[in-house]
Amino acid sequence: MATVTMYATGTCPFCIRAKQLLTQRGVSDLVEIRVDQDPSQRAVMMELSGRRTVPQIFIGQRHVGGCDDLFDLDGSGQLEALLAA
Repeated sequence: MATVTMYATGTCPFCIRAKQLLTQRGVSDLVEIRVDQDPSQRAVMMELSGRRTVPQIFIGQRHVGGCDDLFDLDGSGQLEALLAA
């Protein structure tokens, strides 16, 4: 299974939903980078994704976007293929 990295905060409902979906799809080793605990990581996230909001999700080296983007990938059947790579 591909490595999944998510930039998140502890109280963001979109982060929580994204994490739940990833868990349902079998992701057990989610690398969660909490930008609320380490604000310097927000700058890293913005550099990598070009976005300011959380969550920002990466599967392997591919930036897949935020929560809505993740659910769109799942709905189209592409998420499982990305995770399996």
